[in-house]
Amino acid sequence: MKDQFIIRDADQNDYEQIGRVLVSSYTLLNDFPKPQEQPNYYDKLQHIYKLLTDDSIELFVAIINDQKVAGTVLFFGDMAYYGSKGTATKAKNTAGFRFLGVDPDAQGLGIGKALSLHCIDRAKELKCKQVIIHSTEAMKTARSMYLKIGFEKAPYLDFDWDGYGVYGFKLDL
Repeated sequence: MKDQFIIRDADQNDYEQIGRVLVSSYTLLNDFPKPQEQPNYYDKLQHIYKLLTDDSIELFVAIINDQKVAGTVLFFGDMAYYGSKGTATKAKNTAGFRFLGVDPDAQGLGIGKALSLHCIDRAKELKCKQVIIHSTEAMKTARSMYLKIGFEKAPYLDFDWDGYGVYGFKLDL
């Protein structure tokens, strides 16, 4: 299915579509806070490009039909910029990724997995020793995918986000 899309670095022409993809994919998650409950979080999703504050942060997109953003993920080559609660931001020689989203119309094509593997490959290029990610109970499909590609639960990375459990995972490289 990978031949249906390409993965590349995002550019400013993608930013509006990226925001729509993230907001729509997170809004549809069952048992996940909705925009009216977490307006600041959804504003962050809508304007994710504003988190590109350091050269170690990269925004990747999966493109279908030569121009449509079908998925996106924010990669952190330096965990100091990861921006989560808990201990993840203290990890050294470690990469991470957050804000993985796939357009609801493109789900099932392997885009989420391809974006995750792209981040893992990027971490290997940077000679990182591990990749850290987080997920929630509402992200059942993503959690299952992460475990299938080799991530392990890492409870020492767990934290609470306004009453929602956020679970840490790590992949040794």
